[in-house]
Amino acid sequence: QVQLVESGGGLVQAGGSLKLSCATFGSTSNINAIGWYRQAPGKERELVATISITPGGGTNYAESVKGRFTISRDNIKNTAYLQMNSLKPEDTAVYYCNVELVPSASGTTTNYWGQGTPVTVSS
Repeated sequence: QVQLVESGGGLVQAGGSLKLSCATFGSTSNINAIGWYRQAPGKERELVATISITPGGGTNYAESVKGRFTISRDNIKNTAYLQMNSLKPEDTAVYYCNVELVPSASGTTTNYWGQGTPVTVSS
């Protein structure tokens, strides 16, 4: 199993920056990819960014955050980050960290979620 602890959320004015952290514990050697998702009030959870744990790991971003957000990971600290710049009121949401484990021999994938950290961007 993998446990995740997010931190770094808060209140910021539009145009400001925040850096979220996702510390992972447990069977971290089985992590294949880490992602950040968000859920705004009354909306479905959506993908923000993902990063592969493999060397030179590729990244993927939602169109709405490209050029403003950067996902990174520190494999020694077993921590992933989401640097958020030029924040907009529409970025307001609860941000969740997700880890995907290496698929099993049968191809089954397992995901774990953090508890979420709220981000509020005021106009």
